[in-house]
Amino acid sequence: MGYFREATGIPGPSGFGSASTAEQVTDGIDASLLTVIITGGSSGIGAEAARVMALRGAHVIIGARNTEAASEVKQSILQSTPSARIDIIQIELSSLKSVRAFAEKFLAMDLPLNILTNNAGVMYCPFQLSEDGIEMQFATNHVGHFLLTKLLLDKMKSTAERTGIESRIVNLSSEAHMTTYRTGIRFDKLNDKDFYNDKLAYGQSKLANILHANELARRLKEEGVLNVTANSLHPGLIRTNLARHSTAFVGMLLKPMNSCSQSFKTYTHAFLLLVGALQTATCVLWKTIPQGAATSCYVALHPNIKGVSGKYFADCNESKTTSNGRDELLGRRLWDFSEKLVKSA
Repeated sequence: MGYFREATGIPGPSGFGSASTAEQVTDGIDASLLTVIITGGSSGIGAEAARVMALRGAHVIIGARNTEAASEVKQSILQSTPSARIDIIQIELSSLKSVRAFAEKFLAMDLPLNILTNNAGVMYCPFQLSEDGIEMQFATNHVGHFLLTKLLLDKMKSTAERTGIESRIVNLSSEAHMTTYRTGIRFDKLNDKDFYNDKLAYGQSKLANILHANELARRLKEEGVLNVTANSLHPGLIRTNLARHSTAFVGMLLKPMNSCSQSFKTYTHAFLLLVGALQTATCVLWKTIPQGAATSCYVALHPNIKGVSGKYFADCNESKTTSNGRDELLGRRLWDFSEKLVKSA
């Protein structure tokens, strides 16, 4: 039913579906009292989420590795919404030093913090260790956001307490969490190049996003903090530059091949035809960027989500994860593992 609904755009219980855009799901919502952080807001669905939240009146802080690209996004937003409040702070999620610097700069601004959208990520990249010695996809997609959330959580709690407005933490995960290593998270072989698979490593990092939100929601409830929520979501299949590593070699094959053998040329052309056929066959599942940003904006802003925590969303509706995504013991182990990683670096 999930893929059928995604392909057809039929609305779910929320009244929205895969065809809904970020503007549609936030229509009529006044976010003028909110301060929002969006990581990876310099391109793709992060930039669209920043635009729509600013359109609804929120003060948006774009966290971006490429500040030049973020500045272009800011100027574009200001052209369409002159009253928009946009600030930019540099952040490299794979660097714990950079994450700490971002948090320090934001906290020094003495602003409230109502929404933290952990959006930035990398996908299918070749094996590489971060400067902190952590496998790059896990470092960027999970560990950096884990630390950022940890450093800003007290600010979100105090903001909710002072303003009476619920604070929300939104982790962008993916249906790719279904395709990961057999054990879910390979704690003992996380940085082992010999056992590395770019697709499974990506799924592992996306599973970690879900488990992080779930365990944070559990801990907040246990602590008696009911005005801060944490949820995760699948934005959908979207044509952005996130998958640049998975398609880079296709571009390489398109370069002049005068020096290549005829058999190689024949293989290459056949492969490219297959890629085109797969793209055509799955086109009904691909979203536009405004549609791709809809679920993150819905979970961050919509009143329907008030008080909802520890849930997973797709197409602006609650959805189900794999059994790994619901494994509390795995979530607790990941939390302890992540704490050790951020303390040791």
